[in-house]
Amino acid sequence: MSMARAAESPGIAAGINQIEGYLLLQTERDAARERARRFTGRLDWLTSAQRAEVERLYVQDQLAVTERNLRTVVRRCEQLRAEYQEVYRTLRRRLLLACLLGAALVSGGLAATLTVR
Repeated sequence: MSMARAAESPGIAAGINQIEGYLLLQTERDAARERARRFTGRLDWLTSAQRAEVERLYVQDQLAVTERNLRTVVRRCEQLRAEYQEVYRTLRRRLLLACLLGAALVSGGLAATLTVR
């Protein structure tokens, strides 16, 4: 789906964002489980129950870190969006002013030309 199409229907864009978030979370959960298995694999003195508990805690910790990082990224994206929107509004006002001044100069030049003849 194109960005323009998603912008036309916010419900669809929100749904796509939810699916992407879900897939991201599943990917991170799988990666954290794999890292936990590699970590506990080096601790051959753990019992099966201890290994399972360490892996569970490791995954839980990794997902908390991921969530904090994502929240930080989201906040920064929101800040940048606000900054860019303000810059865009300022540039749009300047462009409008330049167009109006240009139109006024052209009109004034035409009026002066017509009155001289």
